[in-house]
Amino acid sequence: MIRTVVSSATREVVIGPDRPFVVIGERINPTGRKLLAAEMKVGDYSRVEADALAQVAAGAHMLDVNAGIPLADEPAILAEAIQLVQSLVDVPISIDSSIVEALEAGLSVYRGKALVNSVTGEEERLERVLPLVAEHGAAVVAISNDETGISEDPEVRFRVAAKIVERAASFGIPPEDVVVDPLVMPVGALRYAGRQVFDILHRLRDELGVNSTCGASNISFGLPNRHGINSAFLAMAIANGLTSAITNPLEPDIAQAVKAADVLMGNDRDCARWIRAFRQPSEGGRTRARRRSGRRRPAPAA
Repeated sequence: MIRTVVSSATREVVIGPDRPFVVIGERINPTGRKLLAAEMKVGDYSRVEADALAQVAAGAHMLDVNAGIPLADEPAILAEAIQLVQSLVDVPISIDSSIVEALEAGLSVYRGKALVNSVTGEEERLERVLPLVAEHGAAVVAISNDETGISEDPEVRFRVAAKIVERAASFGIPPEDVVVDPLVMPVGALRYAGRQVFDILHRLRDELGVNSTCGASNISFGLPNRHGINSAFLAMAIANGLTSAITNPLEPDIAQAVKAADVLMGNDRDCARWIRAFRQPSEGGRTRARRRSGRRRPAPAA
């Protein structure tokens, strides 16, 4: 069974098809959040602190931390943000940057086994990121694009993923430490974007023997009621093999979809987490399950 183990200084999280789905909180990312970007740029991490605490309280198993701010010292800001987050919560972190120097700075201060987000199939990126991942004993997110860009052909994206897994192995990084992102395209622009991801997920699990992740909210870009699309997509993707996702744990529809998918995939033993989340309190303060609706069966004849 495929199992990717990441950790903080005190907590271990296992990603795998026989494990509960891993939610990676997406909120600590200044992209598209002008106020957060402005604050982080001047060393104000109060919003980072609030986002970290809120996401973990909402059930995030990991947190993605990104400091991609134009004209800012990204390596220094990312390292400071990681140290702050690790002082507040004990969940593992996905160190998120397109700048290799920022990844290196983040890894240098990280306590535990991080998830590096990310490496692509571009040769220069492979040669710079994979040795860094191997040096720090980290796991890595493999993004399924290369020098040619993001292909609309799922076969091309799968081949890029296979290339990254193979190259990772040449640096001593085993397949279980490679978590592939098959790249979720907006379904509003590409009609079969959902189907394509589902097909790739099967192949990642069955042919490459790797775990998977994605930026789940990309699927609904440009559409109304995005949370409705996102939650349905996540449940379907989990059924097709997705084992983690960078998403918003504060959104109730998302949280419910993930919990339900865990039940239906058999990864919530005895439905215990579902029952804890949704059982109703009785009038006396004790909890009870909801009564079944419908007519009762007649009592057997005496």
